[in-house]
Amino acid sequence: MNALTANHVTYVYRSKYQKVQALTDVSCDFEPGKFYAIVGHSGSGKTTLLSLLAGLGTPTEGEILVDGKSVKEIGSERHRWENVSVIYQAFNLFPTLSILENVMYPMQIVKKPAKEAKARAEELLAGVGLEKVDYRKLPAMLSGGQQQRVAIARALASDAKIILADEPTGNLDSENGKIILDLLKSLVKEKNYCVIVVTHDMGIAAQADQVYCLMDGMVAEDSEEVL
Repeated sequence: MNALTANHVTYVYRSKYQKVQALTDVSCDFEPGKFYAIVGHSGSGKTTLLSLLAGLGTPTEGEILVDGKSVKEIGSERHRWENVSVIYQAFNLFPTLSILENVMYPMQIVKKPAKEAKARAEELLAGVGLEKVDYRKLPAMLSGGQQQRVAIARALASDAKIILADEPTGNLDSENGKIILDLLKSLVKEKNYCVIVVTHDMGIAAQADQVYCLMDGMVAEDSEEVL
């Protein structure tokens, strides 16, 4: 069964003065153990789609499903805690918490004992290659590549098996970008995660198991031709 599905999703932004149809009848399937790329020009709707997959909005029409069950039925907040983790281009780490505390945070929310949360956070930080970094450091004391690795460790702390990444290498140089991409791909190959990346980078898209290309809010029939 698919891990995550967008089923005939349409989304309309409404304001006092206008409405904008960001997505039109979008259907996509995302399976465990696969790496996906969502590509498209600015304004194509790819970030909107990622937000809906993350439960950060409700489709105007259609539905988002997890293992066949509607996110609306599951509840958006529960979906975000149990099913998906989001990684952002800007890292979105808590600036006044240490990197260890940042990774512990999702576990503290679900009341995991502090000793267990600390041990797991240390394990996760080591797992993303930060075992030699002082875990008491604040995020601003780290390089961009290191901060993104902390963000990945924090995403893994929730035990959600679907990772949604919005331009995760966008603020990084090519060397650090490759490190982050390799980390995400290893989650797919070694731990059966479903990783979905929104990207402008065709080099990343070329490494995906499947590419969904959005044009004017719709999935292009022939993504390869568009790319």
